[in-house]
Amino acid sequence: MTLHPIEAGNFKLDGGAMFGVVPKTLWTRTNPADANNMIDIAARCLLIEDGDKLILIDNGLGDKQDEKFFKHYHRWGNHSLDKSLQEKGFHRDDITDVFLTHLHFDHCGGSIQWNKDRTGFEPAFKRAKFWTNQEHWEWATQPNAREKASFLRENLLPMEESGQLHFLDREKGSHFYEHLGFGALFVDGHTEKQMIPHIQYQGKTIVFMADLLPTAGHVPLPYVMGYDTRPLITLTEKKGFLEKAAEEGFYLFLEHDAHNEIITLKNTEKGVRLDQSYTFNQIFNS
Repeated sequence: MTLHPIEAGNFKLDGGAMFGVVPKTLWTRTNPADANNMIDIAARCLLIEDGDKLILIDNGLGDKQDEKFFKHYHRWGNHSLDKSLQEKGFHRDDITDVFLTHLHFDHCGGSIQWNKDRTGFEPAFKRAKFWTNQEHWEWATQPNAREKASFLRENLLPMEESGQLHFLDREKGSHFYEHLGFGALFVDGHTEKQMIPHIQYQGKTIVFMADLLPTAGHVPLPYVMGYDTRPLITLTEKKGFLEKAAEEGFYLFLEHDAHNEIITLKNTEKGVRLDQSYTFNQIFNS
């Protein structure tokens, strides 16, 4: 098995929204804001290569939305999903499985593209199974008013219509592709039944953090996004996970941190804090 970090593109989000009730004077120490209060955000995905399986975890915003939509997110840099796949020697059509941590547009937007004549939408990965879970799918397709703008019908319904949509059994989800050492932790603070992949690789536990820990700046316990639907549940879930990650030496793969790929944690008198930051290649010579 080989892992490949895949950069699907960088964008910006409002720093206040990303850090909730935490004062700007504190969160800007780790995540500097521009003149419009926007901070750098990545859409960093993970590709798992194993025999005839090629599994992509999340896929960024995609490129099918109109100019008005993207104007809100200030895309920057030269990264793209196709370019990053090509650099690793792959194409979208090689992907066998797309594992979606959750269905907010910045995690699954790349799943769907315009069809050839731009009259409708189709899956961007022709051979792939799209994996979510039944409870989250129902949450996303019957959205509450708070999250409605994050669950876009054009990202979701074409998966179902294509017949490529598949659901993990929550009881079995902790052992998704068990022979690859790939399991999923279900968490509910950010959104209903978000899935956090845990992968055993080269003797280490790699955790794809999705929105349980968006950036290294979110390590302190109260640093919870304003986007979370149940912030008090996030606090509980985050506390338990961070303590375990520090104790067991997990390597945390950060999807949204534009400047830190992987971090480790340590216990301190003030609680769990950042220990080390690494690039993927510093740990794994891929």
